[in-house]
Amino acid sequence: MGRVRVFLSTFEKPLDQKRRIVVPAEFRALATGPFEGVFCFASIEADCIEGGGLALFDHYKGLIDELPFGDPLRSAMETVVLGGMHRLSFDTAGRITLPEEMCEAFGLSDTVVIVGLGERFQIWSRQAFHAHREAARQAARQGLAALREAQRPVRAGGGAP
Repeated sequence: MGRVRVFLSTFEKPLDQKRRIVVPAEFRALATGPFEGVFCFASIEADCIEGGGLALFDHYKGLIDELPFGDPLRSAMETVVLGGMHRLSFDTAGRITLPEEMCEAFGLSDTVVIVGLGERFQIWSRQAFHAHREAARQAARQGLAALREAQRPVRAGGGAP
């Protein structure tokens, strides 16, 4: 069985005056592809930067390609993902320079939080991430309780409700 290659964990990193952050070594090792760096764009699901390696790019490109040319969702995805994507190369210290417009849009200043989410990662302002993490914890707690409740009749042999 092969080694699992996903972005994991949460890191707080300083953002310098030139908008550079050191990408965790574990993340740099996963971001192999056509260049030494990562792909980043404004996240669709949250107020943060989403990024990853070639696998993430290929995933979004595959989703877009499934939609017919001219479809409004395809056009929206092309605009947001492909049109908003930046190729951020690693410098010799393992840093990337975040685009100024993204830093302004998401309030990224002195410290950012980098969160591994499997085949992708997100870059948040510290304050926004702490609020998001708490909301996610509550949603996960409620969702898990609802899932367990739905599974209970099946486990008891009663079938689906």
